[in-house]
Amino acid sequence: MVFEQINSKVVKVNVYRAGGVVARKGAMLFYTGDVHFSPHMIPGAAQMGGGAAGMGALAGMAGRMLRGEQEKTMLAQGMGDVHYGFAGLAVHVIDMPQGGSVTVDASRMLAHTAGLQASIVSIQAQSSGGGGGLMRGLRGAATGALTGNGLFTTQLQGQGAVVLLAHGEVMELRVGGPDPVVVDPQAFVGTLGNVQTQLKSAMSWRDAVGRGAGEAMQLHCLGDGIVYVQASEEKL
Repeated sequence: MVFEQINSKVVKVNVYRAGGVVARKGAMLFYTGDVHFSPHMIPGAAQMGGGAAGMGALAGMAGRMLRGEQEKTMLAQGMGDVHYGFAGLAVHVIDMPQGGSVTVDASRMLAHTAGLQASIVSIQAQSSGGGGGLMRGLRGAATGALTGNGLFTTQLQGQGAVVLLAHGEVMELRVGGPDPVVVDPQAFVGTLGNVQTQLKSAMSWRDAVGRGAGEAMQLHCLGDGIVYVQASEEKL
């Protein structure tokens, strides 16, 4: 195991054996040895923040939301052991010695091994209102912004390990078969394996702008893998 869980809220890692560790800013509790830290950015975050040609207002909205949701991270390298924890929250370690794919809400990731390939992905959004394409994207973005449910997550692929953050213990729910696992978006932590997530709403565009009722949002998880859920709807 790369990350050693000291207790329910702290993990320890040897950064040399891990090949470097990326962790959210402010998560380092203490370290021993010759370890140095430098700012780190997930590939694609800066480009999305700057918008894209031809996307106009939608790209600008996506960039603003991404900058708000994406946590700042630091890269730890050198020879030594680092202890990580954050705000007294529970930690949950996912080991991927044979490789795999983890998708995690940016606010719910504590750390991961630097060798994993990281990218920004979006949760698909659906609404019962008419129209598709650009308007569907705008409705989904507006609904997510008004309800506080994130539309962007971090995807990590390869061999390594990831540490999740949560209020209370993390539950592992198996995803498989024809029926989805339906999760409250505010309780969603992440997924492991080939799991597709889709944010659905029964609200129309006018409902989203007028009320923004978080209870109307549902995250449908389909495919083959595990979805991680925290024992709380409280945001991190």
